[in-house]
Amino acid sequence: MTLPITRDEAWELVKKYNSDERDLMHYLESEAVCKAVAEKLGLDGEYFGMLGLLHDIDWGLTKDNDVMHLTKAPDILREVGFDEEFIELIVSHGYGFDCAGLLDKKRTRKEEFILASGETITGIIHAYALMRGGIEGMEVKGLKKKFKDKRFAAGCHREIVREIENVMELDDFFEIAIEAIKKIWDSNLQGPYKS
Repeated sequence: MTLPITRDEAWELVKKYNSDERDLMHYLESEAVCKAVAEKLGLDGEYFGMLGLLHDIDWGLTKDNDVMHLTKAPDILREVGFDEEFIELIVSHGYGFDCAGLLDKKRTRKEEFILASGETITGIIHAYALMRGGIEGMEVKGLKKKFKDKRFAAGCHREIVREIENVMELDDFFEIAIEAIKKIWDSNLQGPYKS
């Protein structure tokens, strides 16, 4: 699991193709969650963090026609030296969606579950933090309540978040995700969750 570029180079690559502030926030949150989950499981946190950071690398180029999402990502990633394994994992977060011909594909591997669940949970945590005026003091109990309310952050695919149950308990995942996102914004006074 070697990485061809540094984390800083990856961030510059993300910004080369993506400029929307909300999207960039999502990539940072996804990086933090995937890295923290991997470390909890004794896996390579840097590698999984990179997956989270780069998972939507082509979104800035394809969001006006989301059927094209993940069609440009493989070439962008190959160009900077990522191997086919890494690229396949990136593409796997689109399985089950009508993009890049992935509608009928299903995730089966631990790495795929971590990436897909990790990047998806950020939507609910983000929405809940904004609703409550900050992420400080957010607890698993409150997040679970919002998770069960399908009207809250309705666009967030709960079934994808639940795929983490192939790897760990849902409550543990919620706790890791909250703490991971809290850390990256605690160190940034301009973070989106500051009240």
